[in-house]
Amino acid sequence: MKIIKYTAVCSFAYFHNFLMSMNRIKPDVDVISDLLKAVLEVQPDSTFTQSLLHQYQERGGLSKKQLQGLYGKASKISTISPGKLATLEAIILKKHTKEKSALPENTPLYTKDPSHGQTIEVILIKYPQHKRVLFFRSKYENNEPLTPAEITELQKFYKMLK
Repeated sequence: MKIIKYTAVCSFAYFHNFLMSMNRIKPDVDVISDLLKAVLEVQPDSTFTQSLLHQYQERGGLSKKQLQGLYGKASKISTISPGKLATLEAIILKKHTKEKSALPENTPLYTKDPSHGQTIEVILIKYPQHKRVLFFRSKYENNEPLTPAEITELQKFYKMLK
């Protein structure tokens, strides 16, 4: 059992390394790592850059916001070549930007139909103690929708008045 788990883990690690090396055009050129080290040489006390380097080494990549922060730091240093900055800018532009859509306008779940309210009031004027119509009025006033069966029943009561 242990042998199977070990080989599965090894084959997954091999496959993962293969995929990671397959995506990179020139695996020996690592612009992000070079920029991180160059910024750390100039600003060794920068905890932000140290954190970015640690995350880059641990996870193998940085988010778009982190790369933009690195670009901001690296662009202020004159010893860094413009080619590496341009490459970093291209990497940033290549990354996906998450955009939130605008929230939809708030609309009530149920809109009162004034004709139902008038029908209820007309019935209650004639029969103020009608329990079923009182129930419909409480639902109507609490902004609860009347079901089609209840609307039919209400119209039946209204027709009986005439």
